Amino acid sequence: MIEISIRKATSIDAGRLNQALEQLSMDLGDTHRAGIGDLVRHGFGDHPAFLALLAERESGVIEGALIASPLFSTSLGGAGLYVSDLWVSDMARGQGLGLRLLKAALDEASSDWTIRFLKLAVHNHNTDARRFYERLGFHDLPDETVLSLQGVALESLRNHT
Repeated sequence: MIEISIRKATSIDAGRLNQALEQLSMDLGDTHRAGIGDLVRHGFGDHPAFLALLAERESGVIEGALIASPLFSTSLGGAGLYVSDLWVSDMARGQGLGLRLLKAALDEASSDWTIRFLKLAVHNHNTDARRFYERLGFHDLPDETVLSLQGVALESLRNHT
């Protein structure tokens, strides 16, 4: 079996990271709106908004990717990571790579934080991913509903006086 290594992505990897995230979007039937420029600007500047990891074979083939962002919860008592994207290629599924990517995210998180929790959302139709996360111990938060503000509504809030 060929070893798959996991490492923190850099700005040089933005194109390959974007390809992996495009594949994730295709696998989910989702729209992929972020591009290479967005990844570079928001992930690899002086104040990155996210941590990105790549899982690759010795040949350079990308078999997995993860993007996670820091968050803080007073009710959970500390810092956490929100895993917005986790992708494992069809060829690498079932080999523990998803688990390894999640652990690597914990290991790569800023040493200034004590990560107390991971949080993520799963598409309702992605039952395989849901089973994977539940096997790891993730569970529903019955007292929470995920809400999103975007587009015209976001601009309205931004411009509110």
